[in-house]
Amino acid sequence: MKKNIHPKYFKEAKVTCACGQIFTVGSTLENIAVEICSACHPFYTGKQKLVDSARRVDKFKKRVEVAQKVGKKTLTKKAKKTKQKAKQAAKKVKIEVEK
Repeated sequence: MKKNIHPKYFKEAKVTCACGQIFTVGSTLENIAVEICSACHPFYTGKQKLVDSARRVDKFKKRVEVAQKVGKKTLTKKAKKTKQKAKQAAKKVKIEVEK
């Protein structure tokens, strides 16, 4: 084997799960963060768990909180389109009335 080309190996690498479980394994990384482990995985627990790895739910909740603080209402896509169409229709009526 060639010298000085292999990464350092940690016999007691610390693995931390999102559920709070901490255990050790052998790895080339000293600290590892995982989202699901055997203590919280649905296959092992028998319970269904929704994993929001992209944090979409948290981002949405933050947006709603900010909007409520500012006083704006959060609208769905359908409600936004309906509102936009109503504005366009009102502009058309206004233009026709002016003629």
